[in-house]
Amino acid sequence: MSSHITKDEAYNTVAPDDFASMLQVERYGVRTTAFDKIITATHDHFWDPLDPAYIDFSAPFDMANDPIMPAELVVELQSAVADKLDERQKIQLINANAHWALSSILHGEQGALNLSSSLCHILLDPGAQEYAANQAREEARHVTAFSMYIKARWGKPLPVGPTLGGLLEELVGAHEVYKKLVGMQMLVEGLAMGAFATFYTKSHDPLLRRLTQLVMTDEAFHHKFGKIWADRTVPKLSPEEHERVEDWAAQCFQTLLFNLVAPSQKGVIYAQFGLDPDWVQAAVAEAITDEYRRERMAESTDIFRVLIKTLLSAGIITARTAPFYAQYVDMEELRLEGDYMVGDAIAEEGIAYLKGINSGRKGIFQIRAAE
Repeated sequence: MSSHITKDEAYNTVAPDDFASMLQVERYGVRTTAFDKIITATHDHFWDPLDPAYIDFSAPFDMANDPIMPAELVVELQSAVADKLDERQKIQLINANAHWALSSILHGEQGALNLSSSLCHILLDPGAQEYAANQAREEARHVTAFSMYIKARWGKPLPVGPTLGGLLEELVGAHEVYKKLVGMQMLVEGLAMGAFATFYTKSHDPLLRRLTQLVMTDEAFHHKFGKIWADRTVPKLSPEEHERVEDWAAQCFQTLLFNLVAPSQKGVIYAQFGLDPDWVQAAVAEAITDEYRRERMAESTDIFRVLIKTLLSAGIITARTAPFYAQYVDMEELRLEGDYMVGDAIAEEGIAYLKGINSGRKGIFQIRAAE
């Protein structure tokens, strides 16, 4: 159990195959209230990707002539790659990058679904288990929603990249609870919130903006679950335990920073342009310097800036590892921003939108429930 680094009874676990422990009568009467508010709030941000009243995936977009995202966000177009493409091909490359990025998000949502489900098998506290089951249900609708968007725009998703696929496999299969919670609720959810905020604020496709906002109404609460773990766990860690968590998080961050969106992960999209993936990798490496990364991370919606802030707010980054992150962001500036996370305001607007729909449909829900 020491490898789980459990400091609060709400996160006590049993082996995945120890179902007998779930049937102990005393267990049902010991339920944490730590997650009650975010469980109850589920009703405020209910949405159904299969119902066009919430989101209509038949909305058109001219994929041949209109870029889904601004060109300046596509790293290949900031390099010598741009010199080899005409204007139409540049639009196609922008949209191919969006295809790859949204496929990666879909795979991440599938990982979150499986990880949340795995927590249901091991979390002993009924309140924590209920939260995990609730998140699994929400991640399942994200899988449905992103599958439907990708089908509407491209037909089918692209394969998962080696870096993201490897991380998701590690997190879902991890035996240590801290890796599941830090890895998914902070690292992956932190990346997701930054990515969704970028799509929402920058995309030229209204359907994608609506989709990411709806997903953010859920993800904001998933992120809070990780924050609750941090508040209840990190202050109680021994120096050795803190170093273990901190170093593992820094290692994951470094891997993601240099590999997650690298051309080496996206070779599948270059063939249609007659581009050699190794040449693209070299061209991008020449253009994308640490200075470029620092400029990008100055943007509040940059996925890696959001990730650093998530770890900093959780108390996982200390003086030991702060210099590593400070190569790319102003750590003092992040501290002064407080707990506010990019995407919070977007999620709040989305919840207000959903309340408006749901309040007018209570009668419909009641009729369906009675049928």
